[in-house]
Amino acid sequence: MGSLSIWHWLIVLAIALLLFGRGKIPELMGDVAKGIKSFKKGMNDDEDTSAQPTPAATTTSRTVEHKADETK
Repeated sequence: MGSLSIWHWLIVLAIALLLFGRGKIPELMGDVAKGIKSFKKGMNDDEDTSAQPTPAATTTSRTVEHKADETK
């Protein structure tokens, strides 16, 4: 009772084709593929920028020496 037969899937496919048309489904899948490609490109760009040292990490640090009060 819970599983769908091949006829149910064919009816669902036919309704989807009627709603979206034959040209809309490949266009929609192409847009999804472009989105995935741009997401991967963005992730690679983030990894490239994190591999480069930041300007704060390249500056030299300064230490402050504390002199003890010797007048006691």
